[in-house]
Amino acid sequence: ASILLVDDKEVLQVSSAAELAAKLGCRPETPVKVVSIFGNTGVGKSHTLNCTFYNKQRVFQTSPQQESCTIGVWAAYCPEQGLFTIDTEGLLGVAENQNQRTRLLLKVLAVSDIVIYRTRAERLTTDLFTFLGDASRAYVGHFTRELKALKERCNLTGPISALGPAVIVFHETMHTRPLANGDDGHSAVEELKKRFEQSNQSFDAFSDLQYVGIQTVKLPTCFDGLRAAVKKIMENSTVRSARPMEVIFQALKLLNDKFSGDIEKTVPSTFPDQYFTCPITCIACGARCNKTMNHQDGHVCNTKCQYQHQYDNRVQQCKDCYEKSGREVVLTPQTAAKNESAVMAWAKFAWSGYVLECPSCGVIYQSRQYWYGNRNPDETVTRVEIVHVWPGDNSFTQEPSNTAQKVLDGLQVITETVSTYSARPTRTISDWMNDQIAPPYWVPNYKIQACHKCGKSFPPQEKKHHCRACGNGFCEECSSKVRPVPERGWGAEPVRVCDDCFERVGDEAALTRPAEGSESEVTARKMGEVLRSTLGAVATAMEYPIGSVLGLIKDSARPDYWTPDNELTKCAVCSLEFGPRNPIHHCRSCGLGVCNDCSMTRRPVISRGWESSVRVCDRCNERQDL
Repeated sequence: ASILLVDDKEVLQVSSAAELAAKLGCRPETPVKVVSIFGNTGVGKSHTLNCTFYNKQRVFQTSPQQESCTIGVWAAYCPEQGLFTIDTEGLLGVAENQNQRTRLLLKVLAVSDIVIYRTRAERLTTDLFTFLGDASRAYVGHFTRELKALKERCNLTGPISALGPAVIVFHETMHTRPLANGDDGHSAVEELKKRFEQSNQSFDAFSDLQYVGIQTVKLPTCFDGLRAAVKKIMENSTVRSARPMEVIFQALKLLNDKFSGDIEKTVPSTFPDQYFTCPITCIACGARCNKTMNHQDGHVCNTKCQYQHQYDNRVQQCKDCYEKSGREVVLTPQTAAKNESAVMAWAKFAWSGYVLECPSCGVIYQSRQYWYGNRNPDETVTRVEIVHVWPGDNSFTQEPSNTAQKVLDGLQVITETVSTYSARPTRTISDWMNDQIAPPYWVPNYKIQACHKCGKSFPPQEKKHHCRACGNGFCEECSSKVRPVPERGWGAEPVRVCDDCFERVGDEAALTRPAEGSESEVTARKMGEVLRSTLGAVATAMEYPIGSVLGLIKDSARPDYWTPDNELTKCAVCSLEFGPRNPIHHCRSCGLGVCNDCSMTRRPVISRGWESSVRVCDRCNERQDL
């Protein structure tokens, strides 16, 4: 009969090799080879050992009940073949601690010469490859030192894996055919090794890998193939020879003492949270978002984050609200309080710096409240909280980085407002003066509301151009050509003409035709253009350094996330190229360059520090959170 060698708590049930030999009916110095069997619960491991080595005698207990009768590790001695057979507790069975059971099975595998993996699945399943692959990896990882010492002591050649046990996969089916030698020359063992590779599992720790497959259409099962495979491996003593029972006991005792103690009971879940939760992780600490997949609002994690200087993931919270009611009110640095006008906000910021405003307590901090000795907010009115940094989040700044741009935006609004309201009377006066010195055949400016060719209306800021040939009003694009117009008294010098009149330049008769108007009629206009050109050159010379300084100021005030103007060539939304008629605008959310038509929306962008409504491109306007 078999004896209990190790119970399910990993407690060795014999105290010495002599006691073990006495219970098995042999001597401690008897040389034996160890054969152990593994497999899932209920596949008939005990019955396999009884039929293969003990002539169907009930050496190992079997039971028709649902409860397993093999708990722990059982052993028996087969004197006819010189085998020390070990029966193990089945995998996938109900156990108090599955991890402890797996560790016990690995220790049994480590002292075995031949390992039989028994399966009755109709097709080879992944649990076979997973168990043997994990056992191989653990065997090599934890017994490398002992195997190297054995190799040097015995002067063995070859890799360390040659010192491991031999594995026989005993596969019994009823309705399907087992693996067999194929017509392509690949053997069943090669097919088995291929499936190990497909499962990303290794069998390097095993000195040999054999496959015994049978199809049992009618019981009883035939074990002749398994018996022959075991006998063939036993006769091969080039790697593993028979060892005394005492050596086997000492090896098992050493492993049991070394790898023992409490072990976690954690078992991998069939449906882990990773299958259903958001896959985004914090880039500061690596913690995973707790919300479900494809959630629309912000990421949340219940664990505490750690501070990273490169992300500066700190936020200020109102200390008074936290101490009184436990509310964590996040404070964002602002240029001024929300109820103040823009002009007053700029003036106060230049004097008092940025402010922290709590919705409940009001303005609780000013960065430059005093001439000197201003304390940090976390020393007085705020508490610092370390927060998670999710991919795509904006950096956490202690002071607004777009303040200078806000000032420039405000000044630009004022300038544009003044220019808009003053442009119409200024243009009216200019048009009246031009009409006074215009030739009689020119259409007066007050009658020109749209381009004579393309029909585009003239805004107040756009200039109206007269064709020197026909006298009609045109836009810049439709009157960009020049040619001599002697028939109108403009002499041989090229002057502005519309596209239609320029195409009629081939009419030689028109060039030789006498002038319809006297030269005195256009003299006043010529003098006006010379005076305007002279004043324009002076204005341009004065405007160049001023424009350079303004450009330098704008570049220095540009927020970090804005794309520089010199890198922008076309609108990021519609791809229309930038130019004099299509100026560059920046979206306050993404910082990309866009045209005016693609950025008509005005919204607050709290994430970027813009509390009031600012320019937002059409793409960012589709987002809910800004």
